[in-house]
Amino acid sequence: MTTKINTDHTVQEVTIPLAGDGSDAQSNAALEELRDRLVPATLGQVTGASADVGGFTAESKDFNDAMKAHVPLVFGFVLTAAFLLLLVTFRSIVIPIKAILLNLLSVGAAYGVLVWIFQDGHLESLLGFHSTGAIVSWMPLFLFVVLFGLSMDYHVFILTRIREAFDRGSSTEEAVSHGIKTTAGVVTSAAVVMISVFAVFATLSFVMFKQLGVGLAVAVLIDATIIRGVLLPATMTLLGDRNWYLPKWLEWMPRIGSVDGSVPPVAPLETPSPADEAKPQPISA
Repeated sequence: MTTKINTDHTVQEVTIPLAGDGSDAQSNAALEELRDRLVPATLGQVTGASADVGGFTAESKDFNDAMKAHVPLVFGFVLTAAFLLLLVTFRSIVIPIKAILLNLLSVGAAYGVLVWIFQDGHLESLLGFHSTGAIVSWMPLFLFVVLFGLSMDYHVFILTRIREAFDRGSSTEEAVSHGIKTTAGVVTSAAVVMISVFAVFATLSFVMFKQLGVGLAVAVLIDATIIRGVLLPATMTLLGDRNWYLPKWLEWMPRIGSVDGSVPPVAPLETPSPADEAKPQPISA
């Protein structure tokens, strides 16, 4: 144990070594013993004196405690905002629930990959890192916010095309097919760009950057292929017209489409018949 005192003899710094490696259960137990028993029993008995416990272990534990306390608030705010936005935009209670579940599925898959690689220590030689047996404490919350925003962007883009086709008179199955076909190129191109950029982080030396790059790249890959290419059209086709269910007590909500809340009429999608295709087409000079 070492001590340092300032020139005015008003502040004293006491350095006490703790058991463990600084971040394990043994270190946290020692920190709790120091804060809850030793400090109150010694400096806590001195009138007019105050004592604070700092250091790597204390900072790490306080940060983790703050994260745990605020994570439910962040999750609740993001999910509630997404639900209300989709509810008003598509006038359906099924669409936002399904969107949230699919987005959480892609985020959960990214969490699983991070745990398998960086916490369990797989692919160490390939990615060039040594596993510490844990994930960076701020990584789950950061990935959730970023990935949920990216997933919602994909989802709204595809659903908009599907809803437009449905409003033109197409069946839900036809609208889903139309929406997936018209957005496949854009979604795929955007996913390739993002995966390529995020994958660069996996080549950096710091483990936290590797975790960030792998988590984002894997999540976008899963989201753009399995989630948007398979699960989204499959669930919408199975649900059929139930996708657009809105309870009567929510009918007061305005329709998004124009200033007065009305939706302008649109022409139905027309599919040329074989007879029409066989007719000679006029050639304009």
